[in-house]
Amino acid sequence: MVITRRRDGIAAWHPAFLAATWFGCGLLPKAPGTWGSAAALPFAWVLYRLGGSWALLAASGLCFLAGWWASAIYVRRTAVADPSEVVIDEVAGQWLVLAAVPADPLLYVAGFLIFRVLDIWKPWPASWADRHVEGGLGVMLDDMLAAAYGALLMALVALWWSLP
Repeated sequence: MVITRRRDGIAAWHPAFLAATWFGCGLLPKAPGTWGSAAALPFAWVLYRLGGSWALLAASGLCFLAGWWASAIYVRRTAVADPSEVVIDEVAGQWLVLAAVPADPLLYVAGFLIFRVLDIWKPWPASWADRHVEGGLGVMLDDMLAAAYGALLMALVALWWSLP
């Protein structure tokens, strides 16, 4: 495995580096956001099994706060506004989307795909936040706003899924 997107300014052992890159997932080659979202899936499954949707919602909120902190340090130390290797925003967003559905492999695949599309597309207000909110909050906020749309869509999918 070749790790290519390492930035100067922050040590790989720094807690903010580890959190921001989701323990190095953001350093994987090609499409780091997709790697971050994919890495969130098994954790989401376990969280749901342990405490249901509420556990995923709580974990998403805590991940958002930890991500805000870690991203702020990462952005400040590397002088890069929204580093591609920072993927904790994808983890928090993916968990928010999956909190809307029960742990089911097909629903999780759908939630993964929907979140990736929305994260890339960035419907308003995610697009506004992406352009106007800076620092660690800016890194995290656009993904969480896109994830809110994803959670709504997944709730509708789950409703449709449960119809006889």
